[in-house]
Amino acid sequence: MGASASARSRLPHLAKYEVEEEIGHGGMATVYRARDRRLGREVAVKIIHPHLRDSREVAARFTTEAQAVAKLRHPNIVEVFDVSEPGEEEQYLVVELLRGTTLRKLLQERGALPPEIAAALALELLAAIAHANGSGVVHRDIKPENVLLEHRAAAPGGETASTTEGDRVLVKLTDFGIAKLLDAQGVTSTGQVLGSPAHMAPEQIEGGDVDARADVFGMGVLLYECMVGHLPFEGSNPAQVLRRVLDGHYADAAVERAVVGARWSAVLDRALAHAPAERYPDAGAMREAVQNELARLGVRSPRKELEAWLDEPDAYAEAHTRVMIERLCALGAEAHKRGDAIGAARDYNRALAHAPHDPDLLRLVAGMHRAEARARLLRRGSAVIVLTVGLGTVAFAIGRVVRAPAVVSPEPSAAAAPQPSGAPPGAPLAQAPAPAAPALHPITMPTLRMPVLPPRPVERALTLQLTPSMGVTVSVDGAAPRGVSSGDRVVLDGKAHTLSFGCPVCTPSSRDVPAGDRDDTVAMRLAIKPAGLEIRGDGNKTYQLVEHPETPVRAGSNQVAMQSEFDSVTVRQIETGATVHVRLRAGGSVAAPF
Repeated sequence: MGASASARSRLPHLAKYEVEEEIGHGGMATVYRARDRRLGREVAVKIIHPHLRDSREVAARFTTEAQAVAKLRHPNIVEVFDVSEPGEEEQYLVVELLRGTTLRKLLQERGALPPEIAAALALELLAAIAHANGSGVVHRDIKPENVLLEHRAAAPGGETASTTEGDRVLVKLTDFGIAKLLDAQGVTSTGQVLGSPAHMAPEQIEGGDVDARADVFGMGVLLYECMVGHLPFEGSNPAQVLRRVLDGHYADAAVERAVVGARWSAVLDRALAHAPAERYPDAGAMREAVQNELARLGVRSPRKELEAWLDEPDAYAEAHTRVMIERLCALGAEAHKRGDAIGAARDYNRALAHAPHDPDLLRLVAGMHRAEARARLLRRGSAVIVLTVGLGTVAFAIGRVVRAPAVVSPEPSAAAAPQPSGAPPGAPLAQAPAPAAPALHPITMPTLRMPVLPPRPVERALTLQLTPSMGVTVSVDGAAPRGVSSGDRVVLDGKAHTLSFGCPVCTPSSRDVPAGDRDDTVAMRLAIKPAGLEIRGDGNKTYQLVEHPETPVRAGSNQVAMQSEFDSVTVRQIETGATVHVRLRAGGSVAAPF
């Protein structure tokens, strides 16, 4: 449905395209539905924001998107049709129009997806990424906002116009606006890091070499969010998120959502590996791993599964759960028969996550856990058993000596007495008097005692939640300070302690930790000194911090609140659109000349 007449009057006017309505808004451009006046087809037009039009850097990025995507022809990549001429008043990009939604909106509406549905989506996107990477293009910003889904409902009676399974679903990757050609230099001259913090690979954040494995990492982040329901790297501000990505710490997917299971979690772990060399070498390899696990689970047509879920999500999820329990139990039984205890446990545990109150599954999984615990106990107790057997043998030998009857050898003079004269033949011999038995002194058995080990000292870990998230030091009870970041752990004994925190640009602060024996979290917010910003320009004009529009600034001296030691910002003069890039430092001062 088109816009009203009054709304149409406010829409941009283009020579070759009739703009009909706004359908999206992003950081660089606004997206409109439009009609190609020459070909009569509907298209999507991305028009760059007015305040960015005069930026040569942004214009280069915009042109880069057109050049990068125009040479890509793939069913899972949004096709580019046209780009504005250099002399046109508006700068715009014309792409194919999809009548659907973004993956971000789908996740907001539905939450975490069934793992196999998330995997089916990943297959489509990984095919697009593999094609782009093979053409020398790294996307660098893979996130749900850049994934478009178009789903056409089935015809009445469940029949479709085509017999191809899954043809009613389109999954498209879009927005190559910050794509970097592998054989070209980056378009930013200021060292600006491009991308969304939570989706960026560590090497991208650090400004290192970026290749196809950065897109593998981005797909790992996206697939984790689809399967678990939240991002692997989260924080209260971009700096904290970036720190988490650089630290490589995130919660195991199977722990966060048990129905994901250990096998899908292993796929995610490899994609999210901190070192590029430890990830899948490219999108094609990751796609093969996802496809193999789907095949193992009996999912022969992922697109058909995706289509069925989009048709009726709730009904599909209920039926899918029953099917998965049956398949996982069958796979667990096969693994158990092969002697693969770990594989069997993974499948049975995931089945139990789908049906946590099923009595048969509970007994089965509990039995496997008991068997595993017994095996561990036997392995751990083998050394004790050997020691016990050795001590028992020694005790048995000593006991035999103590209990054995005394054997007394006759003295040489104590020969048998002669037969008395007149004794009839065959009469028993007279017994010689037995010599007195030597006195047996009691043997004192040594007392065998196992060594008494001292009680194990109490050990507890305190997880630090710090603001700022990095560049902080901590001292325990006045000891030498050491550097820590948010998410790090401090290991203490059970006594009471004092933790003293500091950083080069903040006010020191301390926290008393009471005695205890449990792990805990210590949250510490250190006050950071403001940064000085001197805007050297016309005092009659208006100025703005692009990244922090809520912070008022004016010509002359300004104090800017800081969330970390450094912050790169853009100062813009509203009336002229002129911009100056500066790097603020807490406690320091910098000038922005206009």
